[in-house]
Amino acid sequence: MILVLGIGGNLIVGYQISVINYPSVYIKRFMNKTWLERTGTPLNEKTQLFLWSFAVSVYGVGGLLGCLCSGFLTVKYGKKKCQLSTNLLVILTAVVMVCSKRAKCFEMVLLGRFGYGICAGLCQAIHSQYVGEISPKKWRGLANATSGFFWSLGKCWGQILGLRELLGTDSSWPLLLAFPGVAAFLQLLLLPFFPESPSYLLIQEGDEEGCLKAMQQLWGQGDHQEELGELKKEMAPGGKRSKVLWPGELLHDASLRQQLSILVAVIVTVQLCGINAVYFYAFEMLHNAGLEERLIPYVSLGIGFSELFSSFLCIFTIERYGRRPLVWKGCGSMALVLFFLTGTLSLQKNLPWMSLCSVILIFLLVILFGVGPNGATFSIMMEIFSQSSRPAAFTIGGCLSWAGLFIVGIAFPFAEESLGPFCFLLFATVLSGSGIFFYLFLPETKGKSAVEITEEFNRSSLGKKLDVLRKNFSEDHSVYSSF
Repeated sequence: MILVLGIGGNLIVGYQISVINYPSVYIKRFMNKTWLERTGTPLNEKTQLFLWSFAVSVYGVGGLLGCLCSGFLTVKYGKKKCQLSTNLLVILTAVVMVCSKRAKCFEMVLLGRFGYGICAGLCQAIHSQYVGEISPKKWRGLANATSGFFWSLGKCWGQILGLRELLGTDSSWPLLLAFPGVAAFLQLLLLPFFPESPSYLLIQEGDEEGCLKAMQQLWGQGDHQEELGELKKEMAPGGKRSKVLWPGELLHDASLRQQLSILVAVIVTVQLCGINAVYFYAFEMLHNAGLEERLIPYVSLGIGFSELFSSFLCIFTIERYGRRPLVWKGCGSMALVLFFLTGTLSLQKNLPWMSLCSVILIFLLVILFGVGPNGATFSIMMEIFSQSSRPAAFTIGGCLSWAGLFIVGIAFPFAEESLGPFCFLLFATVLSGSGIFFYLFLPETKGKSAVEITEEFNRSSLGKKLDVLRKNFSEDHSVYSSF
């Protein structure tokens, strides 16, 4: 079931992020040709730039809208029905993309990008929750880490199909953009054979018999009373359905303030860790390293495969080492690599061999990202919230993620122009602060139920730890003052 969820889930999200750059020349040409046939005059440069920028950025607007709707829809209809409905929307959008060139209507490309964005916002929230809720406690980290793996797999698949030898041509780009429809169709055929999330059936639907049947179908025959008992602890007193929190209620709930702080820190870290900027900057760095321009797409594909391999590695290490070490050590290691990368980029004009060092550091940074923050953050977001607050948490986290993606995409070119390679120091600073924050305030969630994790947060709240740090600082200050 993990494979089925991944095919129509984060794989589609990752695919859309990477694929749009490959047919950019052909889409711009199509826009200009269509405009010329309609009006008799070609598009001016500014209008064409605006239309292309809109085609790229409207995907994020759709993602934000889909994410905002995900919380309400998953609570009301469940993850399974929402995912199946999303598949239908993906297929419809894919049909629009395929027909755009034949219809000589570039507006269909813009509409398709917006539709894919809505689907991505829904898929990202549904997939990450669904895959965590269908897994037993001992395999929960492994299952959650597959969200990051399918995200990376989607990006690699977009890079592969976007090559000129496959679908990255003037005649085939509509098929390239329509590929998510194939993945959604496969999931639409297979997902009906699998059950709804057991925790949703019990806690939000009050269907204990259906919950136990889903557990047996997913985990094999057995009584599963231990897992059932842990889910019952999340229910309201008297075995009643738990009240589901909405995003506004979650923001004002003081008992979940520490979990919310960690959620925000996780999203900020992923968006400002520099990985998106590195992908943006990769072409120029590879060009400066002396690589031929025709080889650069294949080396970029190698970078994508490095992230995919490391994400795959994270699946098998997360249960052994835990979430907390992977995150805070990953942040620290990435910060160190970015400091070195800043140095090599600054020196490569005077020392040509430094360009090769920059390329090696890029690969290392991507690998560290896949093993650490990319895989572990999905698991942390899933585990630190209970069933009643999880939909609202993913709605808030998703909105922050899409907003961060938009801001980085807009701001990084200006930062790179003003600061040059020193712009990576900004990302290194964020990673250093995040690593310290996670080391101090993030509890280990491996092998613990939602109730146990909540109790640990209550025992070691953020406020208590800050008071201890403040007290230790005051004592140290008084000792030094006595001299």
